[in-house]
Amino acid sequence: MSMMQEFRAFAIKGNVVDLAVGVIIGGAFGKIVESLVQDVIMPVIGKIFGGLDFANYYLPLNGQNTRLTLAEAKKAGAVLAYGNFVTILINFLILAFIIFQMVRLINKAREMARLNEPKAPAVPPEEIALLREIRDSLNKKA
Repeated sequence: MSMMQEFRAFAIKGNVVDLAVGVIIGGAFGKIVESLVQDVIMPVIGKIFGGLDFANYYLPLNGQNTRLTLAEAKKAGAVLAYGNFVTILINFLILAFIIFQMVRLINKAREMARLNEPKAPAVPPEEIALLREIRDSLNKKA
């Protein structure tokens, strides 16, 4: 089998296609959560902490004026942009919580499907089956 045929067989497997769909949906969902955090949650948190844009919170490391925006302070020298980090951390926590809830729901659905499956009759061990055959053959001779 040539390398192209092997790659084609790999690429069209169900798991690879499922993964690709998951990555695309995850990317789109990530943008939704990012917008939720930046456009809805962080303005409220910023209002609580003095009405400033939380993404512009930083600690100057080169003696910059703290009244500058983050972009201006970065141009003037090194800064510790903790506000942006906190925003990204909140994005991560929301995404992680939602993914945890989704996995939890899927696991519950799988468990319910297992409970609703008809149970196959237990297969007796091979020794018992052989003993039954012997018993049945002895009964036929008698």
